[in-house]
Amino acid sequence: MTDPSAATVGSNQRKVFIKTYGCQMNVYDSQRMGEVLGERGYAVTQTADDADLVILNTCHIREKAAEKVYSELGRLRRLKESTGGALKIAVAGCVAQAEGEEIVRRAPVVDLVFGPQTYHRLPALLDQHARTGTAVIETEFPAHEKFDALDAPSSATPLKRGVAAFLTVQEGCDKFCTFCVVPYTRGAEFSRPAARIVAEARQLVETGVREITLLGQNVNAWHGEGLGGKEWSLGHLLDELSAIEGLQRLRYTTSHPRDMDEALIAAHGRNPKVMPYLHLPVQSGSDRMLKAMNRKHTAASYVELVARIRQARPDIAMSSDFIVGFPDETDADFEETMQLVREVTFAQAFSFKYSPRPGTPAAGHDAQLPEDVKSERLARLQTLLLEQQAAFNARCVGRTLDVLLEKPGRKPGQLIGRSPYLQSVFLDAGNCSVGDNVRVEITATGPNSLTGHMVDA
Repeated sequence: MTDPSAATVGSNQRKVFIKTYGCQMNVYDSQRMGEVLGERGYAVTQTADDADLVILNTCHIREKAAEKVYSELGRLRRLKESTGGALKIAVAGCVAQAEGEEIVRRAPVVDLVFGPQTYHRLPALLDQHARTGTAVIETEFPAHEKFDALDAPSSATPLKRGVAAFLTVQEGCDKFCTFCVVPYTRGAEFSRPAARIVAEARQLVETGVREITLLGQNVNAWHGEGLGGKEWSLGHLLDELSAIEGLQRLRYTTSHPRDMDEALIAAHGRNPKVMPYLHLPVQSGSDRMLKAMNRKHTAASYVELVARIRQARPDIAMSSDFIVGFPDETDADFEETMQLVREVTFAQAFSFKYSPRPGTPAAGHDAQLPEDVKSERLARLQTLLLEQQAAFNARCVGRTLDVLLEKPGRKPGQLIGRSPYLQSVFLDAGNCSVGDNVRVEITATGPNSLTGHMVDA
């Protein structure tokens, strides 16, 4: 192996392995890193063992995220030693943004550290490392510079995404929930212009994508420049994207209740390409906890919002996020969360024990709860949520749903698709192929999937 920073298109092809942690936005970012490096002659490989460059694209949301990265760097150190130091190692993403120079201090094996707004400069960072022979740390560029650079790739064809793809339209967060590091690692809210989003969506569809999920830390806070120069909201953007020929489905995540405006609610009712599934995190059913979290909505306002969404789209399925064991949460607070879940009912949800994030206001709260209390509450909540998920899946039996076929199954002739509600659907596909959107009668349900057979259109 030789220095990957010297690679150019037409030279011996180098390989990059990108390990992605965390959210869908990191998945999107990793794909774009692959495209940026593709212009330098790199091919994406599925293993670090044969790579010239390894990138850890990190997430800082979950507990002990940084320690997991350092553990992985320990394994990569041995791999780098086996190459005589030729392997280059980079840490990207939110841990890189948060830790910066600390990463290089604790893991001298690292050659590059760059934040989520900086990966468009990867070739220049590799060149800088090649010139200096020292670690390069870059975490200061704003989001608009990244997207300005990424919107017009100079030569490489975008990597094929498959049938479904992510497309980041908004980054950053201005909400400053007291438990969350995102405002500190992703920066202020930034909305990409509609023209560039539409152009990227068209490009994705040309490669075979049939379903696009729009991404943002607060995606429904998107207010970007519209095609006519005036500001649009997300509902208008969804309408514009739905006009793209060949694009069959649209989704968006993750949303904040405060940014769910009437135009977006109306889009769910009038736009058949917007899937009837909405992830709308509430975090708690206790107004006292919501205030402590700085969510700036109440349990009652959330329940009323869901009612308006369901009025616009009666067949919509709701998903949410919950944090249990937030500092000073009482039994009564937790019971209010359980009551909200019973009242709203969810087709799917994600629930977590609160864990302190350094630098966030809640981390310094004196009234941290014992782990056994948090664990017991989480178990009770998850039992209720899983019961609701199973009940929703059971209600799908006997229904005929549109299923987008995504990949082959394990059995001969079997394909796996995705329902409008994000459930995996297994079926014998007959003469159909990956990428087809077929009508399927649901005949059975498993713990996390559905089974069915195709019916005539």
